[in-house]
Amino acid sequence: MTRPAAGYAMDGKQDRTSLLDTLRGVVARAVPVPRPGVVTLVPEVDAALPGRGLERGAIHEIIVSEPGVCTAFSGYVLGRAGGTAAWIMPEAEAADDLPWPPGLAKLGLSPDALVLLAARGRDALWAAEQALRCPALSAVAAVLPGLGLTAARRLQLAAEAGGTLGLLLRPGSDGPGPTASRTRWHVAPLPGEGGAAHRIGAPRWRLSLLLVRGGQPASWDVIFDHDRKTLMIKK
Repeated sequence: MTRPAAGYAMDGKQDRTSLLDTLRGVVARAVPVPRPGVVTLVPEVDAALPGRGLERGAIHEIIVSEPGVCTAFSGYVLGRAGGTAAWIMPEAEAADDLPWPPGLAKLGLSPDALVLLAARGRDALWAAEQALRCPALSAVAAVLPGLGLTAARRLQLAAEAGGTLGLLLRPGSDGPGPTASRTRWHVAPLPGEGGAAHRIGAPRWRLSLLLVRGGQPASWDVIFDHDRKTLMIKK
């Protein structure tokens, strides 16, 4: 049995020192893992990306139109990144938006490798920057609605400094707008594959690459293989 993901809630600037102490604790406990230059997803999808995968030291944007599916895809990416990951989210987030560690474990992200941070506004942006610069973290996901281009560039610089893969989860209501991210994605649910009686079928998603620097937009229908804990192209 795995322990629950570590959690920490920020409540104003006075807690920033405590957050740094938390991240230092993560650094002390983390086991170094090999960090290749990219995080791979699916061979057919990787082939459409300039680096043949999601580049580390960069921010990748996910448009949140279906919160549950976006959370699942983000958890899958964090799991593929290996090592310890941080997830920064508003405290008042709806229940179906929240990462659920037992569910994410089924997607390959162990609760032991996940640090949950609750923060809002400027504190959330500050926490995301600090986490992206933290050498013990392989990946960081952050829910940051209403983020401007200047702040997005700060996150990109922080990711470059830490060599960390960053996922920026942006509400669909923010609109497309300009971005400093290397890629922009949209994930939509598809009807399940259909399993045996009394068993839920394998989840299926339409994975759309809306923007990629040095590449072309594309989309794929993917299915999650629970046994291998990996995505596959649905033929």
